[in-house]
Amino acid sequence: MSARPSPRLVETFLEAIASERAASGNTIEAYRRDLVDYQEFLGDRGLDPLTASSEDVRGFLMKRAGQGLKASSLARQLSAVRQFHKHLYLEGRRGDDPTVAIEGPRRQRPVPKVLTVADVDKLLRVAGEGLDAPERSPAGRLSAHRMAALIELLYASGLRVSELLSLPKSAAKAREPLIAVRGKGGKERLVPISEPARAAIARYRDVLEGHAPGRAKGPWLFPAGGASGHLTRQAFARELKTIAAAAGLSAARMSPHALRHAFASHLLQNGADLRVVQDLLGHADISTTQIYTHVLDERAKAMVRDLHPLGDEQGKPIVRS
Repeated sequence: MSARPSPRLVETFLEAIASERAASGNTIEAYRRDLVDYQEFLGDRGLDPLTASSEDVRGFLMKRAGQGLKASSLARQLSAVRQFHKHLYLEGRRGDDPTVAIEGPRRQRPVPKVLTVADVDKLLRVAGEGLDAPERSPAGRLSAHRMAALIELLYASGLRVSELLSLPKSAAKAREPLIAVRGKGGKERLVPISEPARAAIARYRDVLEGHAPGRAKGPWLFPAGGASGHLTRQAFARELKTIAAAAGLSAARMSPHALRHAFASHLLQNGADLRVVQDLLGHADISTTQIYTHVLDERAKAMVRDLHPLGDEQGKPIVRS
């Protein structure tokens, strides 16, 4: 026999998160839908949230998975149920929390959409067009040189956008093609950069010192007038999308992080070792870098196809009699 749902328990919980966390209307409605599903499942078992066990919560997740819910949706529903039971426990409505020992569904880390080498070539070409055109205003000329230097440097180094924008003005001035970067947790690493990137930075510096000598005296390589003193990630991302659109690329796919992904993927495609790429990206754990193993998989397939004696020039296996 089905138990009747306990709507007041859910409404009390929703009122609490609305007042204590200032949750939005959309968040409240999402919680309500998930908890209605949960209560209906319990009701079919003759249970309610005050009597449900860990096995009942697992049964709910298994049923929803069987109905075709993706891991991300299951994780969201489990989060709602967890918060609900935590509330019931803290309010003294139950003496335990049946969700404590339940692990969430494993979600596969998405493979980043990688820009091709041709995509990056288009982006760099458009960013470098008409930098010193006479019709540009001094401010426009400075902005254009800055973006050209940012794009060249980001693709050449794979820096995090926060690392890139907060580079000191001394960066890339030394003879060695290296820059010192302070990454997450204050850890420092040396990152090599290409000659085109060094040349773009040098040209940008000349324009900066000629047009905005006051800013050039500050501590940042890419100074701006905001609170941080340097260009913000939002402003950089916005200008990057504009250049991408001008290059005929999808502005929706373009971001500073997309160029960091391109840096890593293109290195691996050309034979770089995963550990080397880990160091260049500043990843503390190689498992973070292993998001790029799809590139290594494709490279391994190509090697077997092209180099193994059992494969012909079309990549088809030789049939032996």
